[in-house]
Amino acid sequence: MRELTEKARAEIAAAGSSAQLEQVRVRYLGRRAELPLLLRGVAQLPPEQRAEVGRQANLARRDLEALIAERMETLAVGEMQGRLAADAIDVTLPGSPTVPVGRLHVLTQTTRELEDIFLGLGFTVLEGPEVETVHYNFDALNHGKTHPARARTDTFYLSNEVVLRTHTSPMQIRAMEAHPPPLYVVIPGRVFRPDSDATHTPQFHQIEGLAVDEDITLADLKGTLLAFARAVFGDERQVRLRPHFFPFTEPSVEVDVSCFQCSGSGSMRDGSRCALCKGEGWLEVLGAGEVDPNVYSAVPDTERNAPGYDPEKVQGYAWGMGIERIAMLKHGIPDLRLYFENDLRFLGQFG
Repeated sequence: MRELTEKARAEIAAAGSSAQLEQVRVRYLGRRAELPLLLRGVAQLPPEQRAEVGRQANLARRDLEALIAERMETLAVGEMQGRLAADAIDVTLPGSPTVPVGRLHVLTQTTRELEDIFLGLGFTVLEGPEVETVHYNFDALNHGKTHPARARTDTFYLSNEVVLRTHTSPMQIRAMEAHPPPLYVVIPGRVFRPDSDATHTPQFHQIEGLAVDEDITLADLKGTLLAFARAVFGDERQVRLRPHFFPFTEPSVEVDVSCFQCSGSGSMRDGSRCALCKGEGWLEVLGAGEVDPNVYSAVPDTERNAPGYDPEKVQGYAWGMGIERIAMLKHGIPDLRLYFENDLRFLGQFG
């Protein structure tokens, strides 16, 4: 029995897995194993040997069962650690299949492209508040008391003196209040008007430009906008200025860029009328003009009790364009509302 027990101990210690240990248990403690058969055969022994043989056999069985249980626990811990190591997930690795990382919205892409263009021309990018006072939104920009834009049908009023800005132009005044001339800035941002159809939404985006220095003329404005048009729409573009009216510029102009779909001819190669420019050969893109002297007068110099920007010494130009409009022309987007419907089939085409 001692030889059997020692042999079993050695095999239990050598078992390298739970399966191997189970085989050892069956071999030494199973129903047909030698030790259980010995216990069942105690009754056939002489009476004087039964007690001692039975006691020794039970001790050996309990000893082997304890060793097997201890070894089983050790193997289970080792196997669990092995599985944990093998099944470990490296959360820094990309998923499988790889999850798309997303992209910037087409309006954000267009805004950044425009900012980069004007930064390259020497302008500084500024941002301003979306909730404005009537003073900055209308009064300081030379809007008369009866100007239609002041109507509650055209502007979101939060109170009699506070509005959601209808354009980014209020930052022209704020920028001039904060910085003496010369001043070259562009101001992108959201603006709000109570309109909603295929070409108007209650919220949209503008980028405003302002340049103030000495001896600035409309020729400087045209050169700046020509560089912008060629950077956005192609090197062959031309711009033209048409007389118009804006309260805060004088003279004021509408700015057109030659159509990039028909190369400014108004006709396609097959002789059909260009659908983009409707046969005109030009696309309206923005409004601009020389800054009205009344706007300079709205920027006070409190120390001298005089205008901070003297219209007799400085001149400047300003322009404002809709970012949605630029993106629509560049990408052929037919409906302004597509920008805000969050349809992934539409958004996935850009980026």
